[in-house]
Amino acid sequence: MNPVPVFWFIVIALVATTLVVLVFPLVRARGRDLAPDEGEATTAVLRDQRRQLDAEHRAGWLSDDERATAHAELVVRLGTELKDTPARAAGAPSRVPWFAALVLVALLPAAAIVTYFALGTPEAVRVAAQDRSHAVSQEQIVAMVETLAARMRANPDDPNGWLLLARSYTALGRFREAAQAYAEAAQRVQEDAQLYADWADALAMAQGRTLVGEPTELIARALKIDPNNKKALALDATAKLERGDVQGALAQWRTLRALVPAGTEEAQRVDAVIAEVETRAGAGATAAGTKGTKSGPPASASAGIGAPPLVGSSTGASKPSVGTSANAGRVSGRVELAPALQAKLAAGDTLFVFARAANGPRMPLAVLRVPASELPRAFTLDDTMAMSPAMKLSTAGDVVIEARVSKSGNAAPQPGDLRGTSGVVKPGAANIRIVIGDVVP
Repeated sequence: MNPVPVFWFIVIALVATTLVVLVFPLVRARGRDLAPDEGEATTAVLRDQRRQLDAEHRAGWLSDDERATAHAELVVRLGTELKDTPARAAGAPSRVPWFAALVLVALLPAAAIVTYFALGTPEAVRVAAQDRSHAVSQEQIVAMVETLAARMRANPDDPNGWLLLARSYTALGRFREAAQAYAEAAQRVQEDAQLYADWADALAMAQGRTLVGEPTELIARALKIDPNNKKALALDATAKLERGDVQGALAQWRTLRALVPAGTEEAQRVDAVIAEVETRAGAGATAAGTKGTKSGPPASASAGIGAPPLVGSSTGASKPSVGTSANAGRVSGRVELAPALQAKLAAGDTLFVFARAANGPRMPLAVLRVPASELPRAFTLDDTMAMSPAMKLSTAGDVVIEARVSKSGNAAPQPGDLRGTSGVVKPGAANIRIVIGDVVP
């Protein structure tokens, strides 16, 4: 329900109730004014008594003298009681109560509205309406995905439809369904390295954030098709670290590093991951002669955690944010949690960072999904994280970046989630700072 009409309905009801309470006594006073006054009542009573005396005289119960004496007494009584009755103002009954009632009806609502806009917070109603409309739009996104799923079940021969459905499920955190959609797409397209890499990513998340088993086979297939696929290289490096093959992981990271333009933010992230792997392996700064170790992968490059400074997939598995070289299709920055909300962060919470058009459809243009325990968190959103090939960061004008800590793991906002938003920025913007400081009502 839209909060704006509800708010004004409540306001009107309160004003109407107040008017009834104030005006009703005045109307009752007017009603009493319309009743016969005391002088008229006294005259009527004495007139009835005179008729009764005449009837008794005709019946022979009173003599002429007795009747005359009784009439004289009635006249005296009438004069005395009329004298003691308060004088009534000349003319019609008093109009003062009705005038006061009309003044209240005219002025009270106007005064209430003027006072609210002067001292109240009208903007709060609009913000509440926007928040509610945002929540509804997220529900609409889920409904759109379900509609697409039904369409693909009815007409399964469209590979692009399956890919769109898989990316949509991934953005919603429904990884097992995403993996199934990727499998359907793979049956209907030629060998596509990116498809197999995305499929491995979703399947790893669906099976508990590990690349062991089928995800590793899918990664090998992607690299066989394209040895330079950046996401497949990052996933393969992570899988090797998960198995304890530090040398093999370093070789893949270095291959990936050679594909990234020097001096870029992505290059710095790859260098940081390489340095961390070398340090954890005890190899020092130069890994040329490093011997492998079984001590396990560092937290920043393990499967499912996926080297947070490097990989920024919407699933949280190891997807590198190095897929675009043009700044126009990318935004980056840092997400922080306000100190006042630190106590509300719980184990298992999920952090979503997404970009959406400032003016236009509210479907996300790019989505990042990682564990909320990684806060504060650097982020990069780019065209490889788009839910739809037709809606990308590089095609947007102005965008807004929102970060939300989800308690349920669902992309749609729920009461109790924590959120923060940026101002309006242009694609290509960097160093965006988002503070999560609000609680979804």
